[in-house]
Amino acid sequence: MISLAGRDILHSWGKFVFTGIGLGLLIGITLSMAGIYRGMVDDAKVLLDNSGADLWVVQKDTLGPYAEPSSINDNIWRGIRSIPGVDQAANITYLTMQVRKKGGDVRVMVAGITPGGPGIPGWPPYLVAGRQITSSHYEAVADIASGLKLGERIKLRRNYYTIVGLTRRMVSSSGDPMIFIPLKDAQEAQFLKDNDAIWAQRRRTAENPAFNRPGVPGLLDAIIASQSTNPYVNAVLVRVKKGHNPEQVAEYIRRWKRLTVYTRSQMEEILIGKLIATASKQIFMFLVILSIVSSAIVAFIIYTLTLGKIREIAVLKLIGTKNRTIIGLIMQQSIALGVIGFVVGKISATLLMAPIFPKYVLLEPLDSAIGFIAVVMICVLSSIVAIRAALKVDPAEAIGG
Repeated sequence: MISLAGRDILHSWGKFVFTGIGLGLLIGITLSMAGIYRGMVDDAKVLLDNSGADLWVVQKDTLGPYAEPSSINDNIWRGIRSIPGVDQAANITYLTMQVRKKGGDVRVMVAGITPGGPGIPGWPPYLVAGRQITSSHYEAVADIASGLKLGERIKLRRNYYTIVGLTRRMVSSSGDPMIFIPLKDAQEAQFLKDNDAIWAQRRRTAENPAFNRPGVPGLLDAIIASQSTNPYVNAVLVRVKKGHNPEQVAEYIRRWKRLTVYTRSQMEEILIGKLIATASKQIFMFLVILSIVSSAIVAFIIYTLTLGKIREIAVLKLIGTKNRTIIGLIMQQSIALGVIGFVVGKISATLLMAPIFPKYVLLEPLDSAIGFIAVVMICVLSSIVAIRAALKVDPAEAIGG
């Protein structure tokens, strides 16, 4: 039986191999789609891991700071820092924007980190080149995926920043590379108004009689100065002391600070269960469609190959060959086609599709194993049509015409 299947494949090896390659490219796309989803989940987890936080304190009744806008006063962290069980608390801001660089522009997430140094929540945990930020202004650390180089100067809003360090796999939940700058600069960039808007606001303030009190000198100047600063951040990152329950600390903050607090598991649910839920459904639909198309291709090719050897099958029946031998012949050819397609697909997904895809593609061994089993099952099911056609062949056809 194996010899019959092998000899038949060798007889029409060109059609068989090229069909396997075409099927393999389709399987490669399917594996890449699964890898894209895995990459999205990994991006979300990496973002949380790299933040160095156990709790995220955000604006009340929001899903911030990643899934929704969040704005809280930048002095809240002091009160949180004094809560029992809190080890560290640090302000953080996030701003997604386009950054122009040599050769074009790139979409990044700009993170504003508090002064201090590595080890504080929000800071990049490690560098692959350069150094961490040491100045309170105009220095930046960038992820290498941004394409930025050490010493390169970039413009964020009005100010120019020098890249002093490079890190790796510091990305947003959508896979955008991150750039870290000092918190004050980030606050200014996030809520920056253009010159005309600032001038109009100061004029309205100056014309307001309530601010022109003769008995309070300097009041107007103080108000105008306060309008030029931004006292808000997107969240406070909290690290809990060892031995303390993060959920208990979170509940304490919710009760006394009247803010929304998320633990690590809750933030994962927001990012994975809500933020990328629609994308995961789309990817699942593509996987279903690609599986149906692959099944149709295998069924059509095996059926065509079977019809091309109707007389040979009739001869086999005429000499007394059992049906299970003929079934095995067809099924082995179908499985061989699937194996060739899977090998080509795995190679193309690993060496061609994943490296050039604009987002992170994570190809896990378990997904490949599941994919191989699915391909074999699809090939077995797809061969049913050809098997039915072969079993209906009349042995008399071996003698006639």
